[in-house]
Amino acid sequence: MTTVPAKAGTKGMPRAARERQALAAATEEFGRHGYEATTMAAIASRVGVTKPLLHQYFGGKQDLYLACLNPIGDRLLGAVRTAMTEPAAGAPPTPLRVMDALFTALEGQREAWFVLYDATLPPGSDAAHRAAHYRDAIDDLAASGAADLLHTAGSDDPLDADALKYAWRGLCTALVRWWINHPDQSPEAMTRRCARIFAAARHIGLADGDDRP
Repeated sequence: MTTVPAKAGTKGMPRAARERQALAAATEEFGRHGYEATTMAAIASRVGVTKPLLHQYFGGKQDLYLACLNPIGDRLLGAVRTAMTEPAAGAPPTPLRVMDALFTALEGQREAWFVLYDATLPPGSDAAHRAAHYRDAIDDLAASGAADLLHTAGSDDPLDADALKYAWRGLCTALVRWWINHPDQSPEAMTRRCARIFAAARHIGLADGDDRP
């Protein structure tokens, strides 16, 4: 997993490269500590630039957060949309394709998930509204997938679909958090792990008396 070392140093570095380094460090800081606890001073120190220079490049903390969020939101939303398109014959089931797409999109910036799903964003702020835009779009896709999955299983109860949507978000968050704590695990290994977990969950359902094929 790619991380930015403390006080990386940027003397003589082109501005574009310095900005990319600052965004990588900021993404990691926001993802690890949350918006509220992250400071511009801490990010500047990690990158090896002055705080005024960081403000010169990105503006205030909210502007820097948005500069981190937008590519993350676009990447994750695009990954989920692609994974939910009509699969080719023999492709893995949709939930597994979605997990594989998320792990692949997050590799190298695993903390980015928690930039998008940050509970410390100031209510009513531009940051909160923008994050909600991406979360709502991903939730809409999850709701559609949940409804399709439940319909296949014989349920058309909208509350079932709504509950499954929230459970799915919680599962994704828990798995990404576990993945961050196991940096040796590749996206491919995580997808295989999810396949085993999903198979076990289905087996538990069958053990509880569900005899559907």
